[in-house]
Amino acid sequence: MGSMSRAFILITMVACLTSVAHAIAGQATFYTPPYTPSSCFGFEDRGVKILAANRGLFNNRAACGTRYRVTCTSGTNAGVRQPCKGTSVDVTVVDLCPGCAGNQVDLSQEAFAVIANPDAGRINIEYNR
Repeated sequence: MGSMSRAFILITMVACLTSVAHAIAGQATFYTPPYTPSSCFGFEDRGVKILAANRGLFNNRAACGTRYRVTCTSGTNAGVRQPCKGTSVDVTVVDLCPGCAGNQVDLSQEAFAVIANPDAGRINIEYNR
């Protein structure tokens, strides 16, 4: 195989991987225990690294059990100027957040604290599967 063919295949593979790994921008708030019962799993304890999804993401329970990696990108208010900790957290969808906007998710307090200062209350995020 020629070097041009190899280069084309490599570029195509990278383009495909880039589109799969595209992150969704949004905002996150947090909620506090108790985390059960949940809409997805009832009284089954799914740990504390969990997420309550907005109606679109939740999709009538289709998202139950789906895992996402969430990263804080910036703050949303003047109260905490730089709330992000520079880390990501892996969470599992366990519930519906009926009050969340279409671009918002509600993290458990523990998951939120991994990526941002909880005093911020609301942060800008990116998340992907």
